[in-house]
Amino acid sequence: MSPVLRAPLGRVMRWHRPLMLMVASMLLLLVVSVAGLVFDDRILLGAPVWLKPFKFAVSMAVYGTTLAWMLSLPHRGRRWTSGLATVFAVTGLVDTAIVAIQAARGTFSHFNKSTASAERVMQVIFGNGVLCIMLANLALAIILAVQRVHADRAMSRAIHTGLGLAVLGMALGFLIPARGTAQTALTAGGETVLLSSGHSVGVPDGGPGLPLTQWSTTGGDLRIPHFVGLHGLQFMLIAALLLAALAARHPLLREDRLRARLIGVAATSYTGLIALLTWQALRAQPLIRPDALTLAAAALLAALTALAAVAVLKAGRVSDGNPPAARQAHLDGGRAG
Repeated sequence: MSPVLRAPLGRVMRWHRPLMLMVASMLLLLVVSVAGLVFDDRILLGAPVWLKPFKFAVSMAVYGTTLAWMLSLPHRGRRWTSGLATVFAVTGLVDTAIVAIQAARGTFSHFNKSTASAERVMQVIFGNGVLCIMLANLALAIILAVQRVHADRAMSRAIHTGLGLAVLGMALGFLIPARGTAQTALTAGGETVLLSSGHSVGVPDGGPGLPLTQWSTTGGDLRIPHFVGLHGLQFMLIAALLLAALAARHPLLREDRLRARLIGVAATSYTGLIALLTWQALRAQPLIRPDALTLAAAALLAALTALAAVAVLKAGRVSDGNPPAARQAHLDGGRAG
């Protein structure tokens, strides 16, 4: 291996070991899932049986890697954050393993009300695992929220707000069983199973969906705000990186306080987007068929975001061009001397 690649790879491998082991297992599951999508033609509720493990593997690998990087940054309470990350890694691995096992068996990993003992045990483990994942992330967000975890203010704020958005997205996952309706469905082998809930609103699960995600195109789908919120952490980090890159060309953005304010605007807007998507789904409206009311709300959100960003930039220009009175007096005194 090239020395140029060996050094960064070595640093990555020293990140939180349980998380990185979980990520490695997700990458292995990703390979297995792709093979399943190619060679296994079984269908479950209108989707290939290996599509759900594929999506879980991608999501958990991305989130686990992000979390491991964050915990490699200097911060207080490292023993607590390391323990909480281990809880996330173990429960995430167990829950995703259940998704993969159920896919291989051609049956349901979510909301399965089968009376078989094995199914009931897996449902209890899966449900408690989901709760542990959310609580571990909530505790991590609280511990890191009270300290600056990155030298760059914008990146530190992106971590704080991103974790908050991820916890919100996880919490929205509990809205799915709360608002879903019970239904019967067929396993890949043709066995009838009772499902305690579903993710679609206004239509039964298993109908037409978007490519890859399978989000409903005929009704509301509560998986959409759940997914968008869950990966708000990655969105915020990417936003901070983009602002840092733009700072090389735009001197105004070189002030990390200003970039941090823009991250605050982005986080507020992203929260509004999650609320909008949740509202749309609860109204049994497909993502790709918004009505006039949804479009108006989206336009208002975009306008408010743009106005807030412009206000932050204008305030930055004023501050940059007109130093505060005390600083100005000091500068004038220096010139007089």
